Amino acid sequence: MKKNKLLLIGWDAADWKIIGPLLAKGEMPALKKLIDNGVYGNMSTMNPPFSPMLWTSVATGKTPDKHGVLGFIELAPDLKGVRPVTTNSRKTRAVWNMLHNKGYKSNLVGWWPSFPAEPINGVVVSEKFQKIQKDPKKKNPIHNDTIHPTSYRGQIKDLRLRPYEVTGQHILPFMPNASKVDQENDQSISTFSKLFAENVSVHSAATYIMKNTEWDFMAVYYDLIDHMSHAFMKYHPPRLPEVPPHLYEIYKDVVVGSYKFQDMMLERTMDLVDEDTTIMVVSDHGFESGPNRILKMPKYPAAPALEHRQFGMFVASGPNIKKGEKIFGLGLIDIAPTILHHFNLPVGKDMDGKVALDIFKNPGKVEYIDSWDDLEGDFGELKKERETDQLSDSETMEQLIELGYIERPDEKIEDAIIKTRSDLKHNLARVYLGKKDYENAREILLELIEEPEPIDVIPFYMDLLTIELKYSNFDKAQEYLNKLRSLDSEFNLTTYFPESQILLGKGDVDGALSLLKIAVEKKPSPEIWFQIGKIYRRTSQYQKAREAFEMAIKFEPDRAKYHRALAEVFVRLGEYEEAAETALTSIELVKYFPGAHYTLGEALEKLGDLENAKLAYETANRLKPKAFPRVEKALENIKEKLAQPLELRDKAVNKYRENQIVLVSGLPRSGTSVMMQMLDKGGVSVLQDGKREADVNNPKGYYEYEPVMRLHRDNKWMGDAQNKVVKVVAPLLKHIDPKYRYKIIFMKRDLHEVVKSQQKMIGRNTDTLPINLLNSYQEQLNQIEIWKEREPGVELVYIDYKDVLNNIDEVTSKVSSFLGTDLNKEAMASCVDKSLYRNQVSVNK
Repeated sequence: MKKNKLLLIGWDAADWKIIGPLLAKGEMPALKKLIDNGVYGNMSTMNPPFSPMLWTSVATGKTPDKHGVLGFIELAPDLKGVRPVTTNSRKTRAVWNMLHNKGYKSNLVGWWPSFPAEPINGVVVSEKFQKIQKDPKKKNPIHNDTIHPTSYRGQIKDLRLRPYEVTGQHILPFMPNASKVDQENDQSISTFSKLFAENVSVHSAATYIMKNTEWDFMAVYYDLIDHMSHAFMKYHPPRLPEVPPHLYEIYKDVVVGSYKFQDMMLERTMDLVDEDTTIMVVSDHGFESGPNRILKMPKYPAAPALEHRQFGMFVASGPNIKKGEKIFGLGLIDIAPTILHHFNLPVGKDMDGKVALDIFKNPGKVEYIDSWDDLEGDFGELKKERETDQLSDSETMEQLIELGYIERPDEKIEDAIIKTRSDLKHNLARVYLGKKDYENAREILLELIEEPEPIDVIPFYMDLLTIELKYSNFDKAQEYLNKLRSLDSEFNLTTYFPESQILLGKGDVDGALSLLKIAVEKKPSPEIWFQIGKIYRRTSQYQKAREAFEMAIKFEPDRAKYHRALAEVFVRLGEYEEAAETALTSIELVKYFPGAHYTLGEALEKLGDLENAKLAYETANRLKPKAFPRVEKALENIKEKLAQPLELRDKAVNKYRENQIVLVSGLPRSGTSVMMQMLDKGGVSVLQDGKREADVNNPKGYYEYEPVMRLHRDNKWMGDAQNKVVKVVAPLLKHIDPKYRYKIIFMKRDLHEVVKSQQKMIGRNTDTLPINLLNSYQEQLNQIEIWKEREPGVELVYIDYKDVLNNIDEVTSKVSSFLGTDLNKEAMASCVDKSLYRNQVSVNK
């Protein structure tokens, strides 16, 4: 009988940006074999991207607020000290506990955290195993709780490689110029030796257990790529200007060498399993390797995590895994549910992750239970809190300090406890921020800013500032920004982005744009270019928006939201082929990106590819129902077009729309009031309130409805306009509720006449017309053309004011046909009074 085995391998911080070129050059053959015979894709990380939190989410299928691991360190059980995070912080069952309960054998090597080792059915070699003192004179005993069962301690204790046993033969493949290192002043070789030795120790233990035990599930965790990247990514090609050339030549190959060595270890593990074993290789996040690398780490809690990128990697291969396919939409919390489903076990409804059904040839039906935590029985869990000695914790603490993940704890233990408790609470607040649970995050942060010395409250105010911006509370956000300035006298914090958002929220578009331009000149970044592009898009400067979004993509080509934004701009520019291609790129990066599917639908509809446009719209609506109010009307339009003969599809079809809303629009003084009079006399019900009385400028009345003036803030009243006509000036059209059908009669008039009429109405000189106002009105008319193209619920016809005066029969027929109703054309014509055409502009010949 074939065994349904699964091997899970964790590569902390492995990133497709580095892997891709190595695969292309044939330098990661083991991983390539898995990809060719399986599936691959991005793996989305979580906030904050701290490894113990993330790998516990992998093991439990839950976010950190549920599983309880909230950082690199924890409070000791007696609350009288701090120590590296342990299994005891986890407050929910991991996948190996669930498998234990169902009789499966699981092996675990190096998982972070897995100390103290849990008494599961199998072998556990916790992350304490490989931690060895650098000093060869010091003893390196293995703590009793490091390995389960303890009988394996004697078998694998000598598999550890000591840092002082690492030789030139180990080092030179990574650093061919290692002999040039000034070892008195540069500890890089010492750092390398320690990291190398630890991962070799993990690998030795893993391969020994794989060969010498029976198992159904095995998980192995390597931190090689992450820790080597933190130490040496600054030297990775291409050389940054700030990096000294002689150091670059020594260390430039270390990161790539780490990936290649990790692949060599993968090849060995693959040799030790049969073809019936499913293999998953997963990373918890990526690592910045481009121009945005951080050369000098800021003084910020767990600052090295700032080097992490949003997407890690995922590869799976096995008997029931699809072959040669890219998958999308995976997150760390999806791994545990997927493993349970692989073993035909139910998924807990309290898990935040989902089963990655897309990876399976035969996915089968997912079964559910309320929670694995509610079940009684033996789950191989620790029975009590176990004490650990100073020796077992000291080396781990020292490494976390060296890597910059934690500060050296205060000698005054009370201060160390206060700081640790504060860090854990802050991490929980950041988890809530990542989940968009802003209320819970804010509640914790407001407690934290009241913490006494020696707590640094600046990070708390930064997060509070972020929350207030999410809520558009710009005054409160400004208050927090001012507080940050007062706390940081030198104000080294990068606050261009939040400050620009505050300015933007208060209507100072030019100020926000100027601030972001200063920021991007000081230190170019894709996110700043993206924000600049959004402002240009908001102000309808589409060509400039295009250039800004293209700059963002140049910096970071695998961010889906940048491509989607560019695709949207291409639609506005009428470059539909480019729009479709760019939207597809966005979808390739993140398959389940509803906005990208909607923009793809817009582009394909304009290109005449109605079937695929329909599919794109439907996908957007399915992924995020109610997020795209225009989808319903777009799909109705496509259905109508598909029902027509091909030669008629691009021609306007004037017919009555059930519950249609008729809008009369145009620039002020362009003839909108006379059209309202005509429609009123013609038999269309008018939505007006009569509050603005007729005057010398409009002796027959204005036909206005007061709520229209507040349309930019409130459009909920528009349902009252169904089967009626209401007047809406041109600048407010973009605020109409897209869930209704509209027939818009847009009045056009010579702009010089419009401005002259307005000048006369407000008592100004009509001989000199303001050029800026003329240009502004022309731009508004241009934007109406762009706007109507993206509104599937809008049909628009232009009526020239001169035609109303000189060709009234033609106009009434045109309007009646457009509305799809029979109007009283004679009554409409009787409304026209040529004597009111008082602001004509003569043209000199």
